[in-house]
Amino acid sequence: MILQRRTFIGSAAATLLLTRKGFAMEEIDPNQVYAIIGQMLSAPGKRDELIGYLSEGSAQMPGNLAYDVWRDKADENSIWITEVWKDEASHKASLGLPQVQEAIRKARPIIAGFGARAEVER
Repeated sequence: MILQRRTFIGSAAATLLLTRKGFAMEEIDPNQVYAIIGQMLSAPGKRDELIGYLSEGSAQMPGNLAYDVWRDKADENSIWITEVWKDEASHKASLGLPQVQEAIRKARPIIAGFGARAEVER
């Protein structure tokens, strides 16, 4: 039952995200889509600064269908990042982009750690 619910939610979310980014469904192979959900912890009081760096660095990444940063309601220093990519190769390539490297450089001193991380599929 849970798997079916996740499949439905994932499919609906992917459709909305693809439409938002301007991709036509026929351009995306659903069997190749790569998605990650991960938790990142900021140094105390630095969460909004961290979100700013991540948001700046995530603009205009080829193959990116969605990149969203969420504030954890229960932990004032925790964020959750959801990423959806056309394929895993697009995600790996993004790590070499100048704006992503700059965001990592700026964010590194205020990252206190990482929590749960999952690669997900529908």
